[in-house]
Amino acid sequence: MPHKLIHSGTIITASEIIRADLLIEDEKIAVIGTDIPRDAHESIDAEGKFILPGGVDPHTHFDLPMFDTVSSDDHYTGHKAAAFGGTTTVIDFVPQDYASLKQAVDAWHEKADGKAAIDFGFHMNITQINNEIEAQIPDLIPEGITTLKVFTAYNGRLRLQDGEIFRVMRVGAEHGMLTMLHAENGDVIDILTKEALAAGHTEPEWHAHTRPAWGAVESVLRGIALAQQAGAPLYVVHLNTAGGLEQIQYGRARGVAVMAETCPQYLFFTEDHLNGPEGAKWICSPPIRTDVDNEALWKGLMDGAIQTLGTDHCPFFFDGTKVIDYEGSPIAIPGKELGKEDFTKIPNGLPGVGDRMPILWTTGVGEGRITMNQFVELTSTNPAKIFGLYPKKGALLPGSDADIVIWDPSLKIKYGVAVAQHRTDYNLFEGWELMGFPEKVFLRGELIVDGRQWMGKRGQGQFIKRRPGGEIL
Repeated sequence: MPHKLIHSGTIITASEIIRADLLIEDEKIAVIGTDIPRDAHESIDAEGKFILPGGVDPHTHFDLPMFDTVSSDDHYTGHKAAAFGGTTTVIDFVPQDYASLKQAVDAWHEKADGKAAIDFGFHMNITQINNEIEAQIPDLIPEGITTLKVFTAYNGRLRLQDGEIFRVMRVGAEHGMLTMLHAENGDVIDILTKEALAAGHTEPEWHAHTRPAWGAVESVLRGIALAQQAGAPLYVVHLNTAGGLEQIQYGRARGVAVMAETCPQYLFFTEDHLNGPEGAKWICSPPIRTDVDNEALWKGLMDGAIQTLGTDHCPFFFDGTKVIDYEGSPIAIPGKELGKEDFTKIPNGLPGVGDRMPILWTTGVGEGRITMNQFVELTSTNPAKIFGLYPKKGALLPGSDADIVIWDPSLKIKYGVAVAQHRTDYNLFEGWELMGFPEKVFLRGELIVDGRQWMGKRGQGQFIKRRPGGEIL
């Protein structure tokens, strides 16, 4: 690979804004400086542009079976969409649907490795626990998997009881692993769902009504309490309520090693979006909430109470009976129409992996809510640090992987499904006017996005083995 020099741009990191050039050699950042000779290298002019580290999305679901269908992005299409939005590393979740944890990991590698278009890692779901499984957990570390996800919802499928969660947290902490928590109250959800269906309430808004916000709030606190008793760090995924954020702050003020992630859908949308004929587009778990929750979560991002912005990317077609074109080929995948008569059969999940960075730039940086440094921190550096990837990822430093985004702050985009590259038939941000967008995206020094042109390919993404003992921020 010829050496590349990105020159005349402004480098934005989590802590600095500097005018400098950046030299790429052998997939790595070699030199950052102001006097690097241009004539000896392939030269890329970034005048008037910002140079950012590639985004790290810590929460994605590709090729995930659900409700007699599968999420519509696989490890190629979803990775491609991520790249167009400036994200160069994603972390996916391995379901515990196999005889052993190793078999589950191997099965997910079989799905992902040949398709991966950007670099990626895995988290491990722990949805059942016994002595044998507990003994297998440390064996995930040589596989590069250092994070364990548990659920307080989805009774009979994914949920662990409190004592079982405590066991997972304790064994994880012993080996430098981080526990991730999906916090809702599965018992309350089951009762309210049964009552709603019996009363004939089948519309999408009942997805939210049967998953009350208080269930999330108390489950966040319960997770924090279990983590403290287990001596374990905790990362609460897709935080969606003001009350849940208050519990995070309560725990952190008392010395608990708890961190939180939120997602774009919880910053902009409310239960009102679930009403009407297209309400299924916004069905996700946990649900979108209220304006009060939106604003509280924004404040959490602004003041550092929330450490990362992930996506929980898990897209489905809105109408999977209709064919769309993807890379010149027709495709249709059963989607949210499966639940048109029953909200409990609507696949839970939204597209978002490609939207995250452009949407946050316009609404966060552009509207003065966060600084450019905070933008990099939330979308790249913090997730890299928490999940054992830093400074290989999430940094612009000599020796870091040359995962680089040249960002054009003056580029105006009318956003929506025609711009986003997700393999689905709708976008949550249809018609939004964005200011600022990736112009070029490099993966380990290789140009994979050039304007609206895809230069990447299947299989070029590498699995990144993450180290235990990630940072507690």
